Amino acid sequence: MERFAFMIHPLNVRDVSRKFKFTRRLPDSWVEAALRPLPPIKASHITGIRSPHNEVEGWFVSCTLTARQIMTLPPEFVLKKVVAAGRLAEKLGAQILGLGAFTKVVGDAGITVAKQLDIPVTTGNSYTVYTAVQGTKEAARLMGHKLSESEAVIVGANGAIGSVCAQMLAEEVGSLTLVGRDRAKLEPLAERIRFDSGLAVRIDSNLGKALKQADIVITVTSAVDAIIQPEHLKSGAVVCDVARPRDVSKRVVEVRDDVLVIEGGVVDVPGPPEFNLNFGFPPCTAYACMAETMILTLEKRFESFTLGRNLTVKQVEEIGRLADKHGFKLAGFRSFERAIAPEDIDRIRESARKHS
Repeated sequence: MERFAFMIHPLNVRDVSRKFKFTRRLPDSWVEAALRPLPPIKASHITGIRSPHNEVEGWFVSCTLTARQIMTLPPEFVLKKVVAAGRLAEKLGAQILGLGAFTKVVGDAGITVAKQLDIPVTTGNSYTVYTAVQGTKEAARLMGHKLSESEAVIVGANGAIGSVCAQMLAEEVGSLTLVGRDRAKLEPLAERIRFDSGLAVRIDSNLGKALKQADIVITVTSAVDAIIQPEHLKSGAVVCDVARPRDVSKRVVEVRDDVLVIEGGVVDVPGPPEFNLNFGFPPCTAYACMAETMILTLEKRFESFTLGRNLTVKQVEEIGRLADKHGFKLAGFRSFERAIAPEDIDRIRESARKHS
């Protein structure tokens, strides 16, 4: 049987307290200090992933650093911790390793990690993009938006995921704005989209200004804290938050009943699988980045499929085709650990109509 591993890590100290309850009484700085020297952990054994073509098993392995530590500690130290978790995956028998959350952001986005391991490495970004774009388009349709007349904004368009989301949406939306801190880095992407699609593409570094006009938003930054607040958004907006930790403040869903916020990249996994780990999802569902590693294992494609900061539309379309082949599909819509029912979308759409 083919085997994979997927690397996870605590997003924050609160995640640590889920497993070690006594840490709830300790200062965050103490908990993070205790995490630094810890070796990688086998978090769970994954079984029961079956498609019409194959059956595979795997493991979640944990790098014991929070998101904040990964982004602020010296990169050399963080990379050593990630590589150590990768070597644990090798010892368990994994034939491919997926990098999750911030472990795929540090350094050169997995390239150095792959060079130091004897198994291929993938970040899962290709399937994340595929599901984010498909989910966003469906959510926009349900909210009553006509794509060809909609204004779309990509927040974090400098990154690999944001860049390809922009290229894929550009074929169907009425207008597109790219938001990022480095305007110079966004110019080549804007020029490519203008050339390929003929769409008028704008660039803006002012997040609040760009979002005020947006019907559709895909946000995928590497920010540690939420950057999108209730006052930023247009009534009726659809926001797909692909980032982990989230870019969208929970206050948005608490005070804006006229805005639809969905989580990007949540899929049904064929099986039924047993993950033996509670990461806040209903049974048989997982992040798309996790699913990419599973798909490649089912397909016996033991290669570094998505690695580094370059990502192409061709890659995204290929992993989407393989996902369909093996029975992976969008898992409906979720927002802040809660399923969004059709009647919820109806209510949000009606509230947006009243506000317009």
